[in-house]
Amino acid sequence: MNLFIKKYQTSIHCSSIFNRWGGHCLFAIFLLVVILQGCSAKKEVVFSGRTMGTTYHIKAVAGYFIWTADLKTKIDACLVDINQSMSTYIQDSEISRFNRFEKIDAPFFVSDGFLDVIRTAEKLYKITGGAWDGTVKPLVDLWGFGKPGRQGGLPDAEAIESRLKTVGFDRIEISDEGYVKKQHADTTLDFASIAKGYGVDRVSGLLKSEGIADFIVEIGGEVVASGRRKDGRPWHVGVNMPDKDASRSALYGVVDLSDRAMATSGDYRNFFEKDGVMYSHIIDPRTGYPVRNGVVSATVITRDCMLADGLATAVMVMGHEKGLALLERMPGVEGMVIVREADNRLVDYPTPGFVTLMR
Repeated sequence: MNLFIKKYQTSIHCSSIFNRWGGHCLFAIFLLVVILQGCSAKKEVVFSGRTMGTTYHIKAVAGYFIWTADLKTKIDACLVDINQSMSTYIQDSEISRFNRFEKIDAPFFVSDGFLDVIRTAEKLYKITGGAWDGTVKPLVDLWGFGKPGRQGGLPDAEAIESRLKTVGFDRIEISDEGYVKKQHADTTLDFASIAKGYGVDRVSGLLKSEGIADFIVEIGGEVVASGRRKDGRPWHVGVNMPDKDASRSALYGVVDLSDRAMATSGDYRNFFEKDGVMYSHIIDPRTGYPVRNGVVSATVITRDCMLADGLATAVMVMGHEKGLALLERMPGVEGMVIVREADNRLVDYPTPGFVTLMR
């Protein structure tokens, strides 16, 4: 009898252990399944705001367990930092202080970000033969494009010639010690045509550091597309219709973009007319005059949005033949130049690789 009771008690004890631990195991397995399903599932988050005198839009696809609640705060802080360094409209920005710096051959120490941008500026100046020049600001100001609300008439040839004496990126010396020098007191910098691209690159890097691989970042029309959309397809990026009377949503074409950057420059948004002649905000740094070569839009695709941004402006200055020749010489670079012909037709000249990306 006692033996029976002991066996019975042992049986109950083993059963209770199984119920207790077996239940825990089943719950753990259930929890693991939920976690694995959550890791494979994706959510789409969207951010937008204002920066650099324009707007930004970001769409990201992330796993449900990636924390994105404070991501917009980090993005905005990143863009504020860039503005404080690159904006000529902020009086105490890094670039504004350099532009007021009048000491010749004296070191002006800059931040790491500023150094990265000015090195790309030097590269653009060299590979474009001066068609892109980060010291063009005196000419931009002379033609009235340096500040909102252009005023005044056309500058005379003497004034243009005088400003040209202060222009030329070869007047800037860049040191690996973290400083830059100017060789003319009146030489000034303007990164307007690459700053948005740099901002896109910086935000792209921020998203990747947060564990997000699939996203699209756009600032003022300059774009980086990484990975894929939520449906697994490449991101679709539009090329605006290059016509002053077209709406901002009117498209000339659409490009499939993945793990690349795209930038477009055009003469159809910022210009003025005088005596029936249109003067573009895009100034040829070599002549001092707005470009008038028929090019109305240039789009460039490459890995680096800052480089694409600058190349698009350079192609506008160089014209479609020399501009396309430059793009085709550069590995990993594609582009399309749109020209307005004498009969007002728009004709595009894409690189072979660009054609394969168009929808």
